[in-house]
Amino acid sequence: MFLLEVREVAKNHAGGDYAKTISFTLPKGQKLAIAGETGSGKTTLLKLIAGLLEPNTGSVFFNGERVLMPSEQLIPGHPKIAFLSQHFELRNNYRVEELLDMARKIPEARANHIYKICRIEHLLARKTNQISGGEKQRIVLAQLLTTEPSLLLLDEPFSNLDKIHKQIMQEVIADIAMHFDTTCILVSHDAADLLPWANRMLLIKDGAVIRDDNPDTIFYKPSNEYEAALLGTCNCISAAMFPAITTLVPNANIEQQIFIRPTQIVLEKPAAEGLQGKVTAVLFMGSYYMVQVQLDGLVLQVASFESSITVGETYAVRLRENAKYHVL
Repeated sequence: MFLLEVREVAKNHAGGDYAKTISFTLPKGQKLAIAGETGSGKTTLLKLIAGLLEPNTGSVFFNGERVLMPSEQLIPGHPKIAFLSQHFELRNNYRVEELLDMARKIPEARANHIYKICRIEHLLARKTNQISGGEKQRIVLAQLLTTEPSLLLLDEPFSNLDKIHKQIMQEVIADIAMHFDTTCILVSHDAADLLPWANRMLLIKDGAVIRDDNPDTIFYKPSNEYEAALLGTCNCISAAMFPAITTLVPNANIEQQIFIRPTQIVLEKPAAEGLQGKVTAVLFMGSYYMVQVQLDGLVLQVASFESSITVGETYAVRLRENAKYHVL
């Protein structure tokens, strides 16, 4: 039996057509990431799963039992499904430990272990007006975990955090999956948040699942430009518009489209033969350079670790050895 079954659910806020529904199953212990453009329905889906929002059609089943809708119970939600919203709040004029004690349903020793995992031990004696936004978020997460949920829903948990608190939150979420018997679903608009963490990914568009696969496959083998763009920069090349690309990808024909991530391309000098292009921009990205190469009718994005690449110079373009790319 699956921990979670989503059966043809839809929520149309404007009313009307429910032709697009979402269905999927989730086994216990899986780390599921959900990605999609703004307005595609990611947060709505999490709220439907949690029983916090009324679907227009379909049902959600948790451990084989249907999750009650808000109209069917006094307080919306499921006791074993925890939802960490983007818009979390803490009561004012309380010490952190007081709020946590009010929420917890487990012995103090186990709760203290959760506080350690959530990196909030040093905050327990503080008032809620004495802590930062990132600290408040981890306190809310600890509150949820002390109710012993079986499913944790994380809605854009990194979106409003600075770099330091984002890294802490990423470590906390990774530790939760390691230390607790909690299945997680994580929504984020940033592929860098999802790819290292998830072992399965759903892509959503206009309220429907368009792809359900492992992150590595989706990343290197997108089915279209929308999928490719969701997970980062990608060279989406029509061979009909740029026939010379078949020099770089010999197994492609002019009726096909080629998807190549910037990390799979190499620039070489001297540019004596093969596909060649002129560098038009070199952008420092911190741990690498994003290089824009102008070919005849095509601009390629190339990720390089070489600091010596010069704007205006011509380079040969080739694929890395054993490069991953996709031809459709």
